[in-house]
Amino acid sequence: MITETPTPVENRTEAIPIIYVVIGVVVLIILGIALAAGILFLASNYSAELEAVRDVFIIALALESCVFGVVLMLMLIMLIRLVNTVEFEIKPILEQTNETIGTVRGTTNFVSKNVIDPVVKTKSYVVGVRQGLRALFGDPRKNLPD
Repeated sequence: MITETPTPVENRTEAIPIIYVVIGVVVLIILGIALAAGILFLASNYSAELEAVRDVFIIALALESCVFGVVLMLMLIMLIRLVNTVEFEIKPILEQTNETIGTVRGTTNFVSKNVIDPVVKTKSYVVGVRQGLRALFGDPRKNLPD
């Protein structure tokens, strides 16, 4: 039974025609020029109103920076808590794991030296004696190595 391995689906992104990119860039340039012209027009004719709008934006940016400051403080507190968690909770667990690994390594060495080695030696002696008895008392035609 032959099974075909599924081929990964390729990312198929359709290429955007170059005309759309050119149109988008031209529109952005026109909007930028219009915005600059509008600001210059407002600055020359409505300077008092423009100053009021500027002041409102300055106040909004100040409030935004305060909010960002609070968020950064909260993130700093969370980072400090994370470091404390790693240092005082995860580090002792890793140390206990290392101790357990050392114990397992010692147990493995002990079992290897005191259990497995004697069993292997005994088994090899038994197999040797069995082969010797088979060679002495068995069928001579079956004594040839397989």
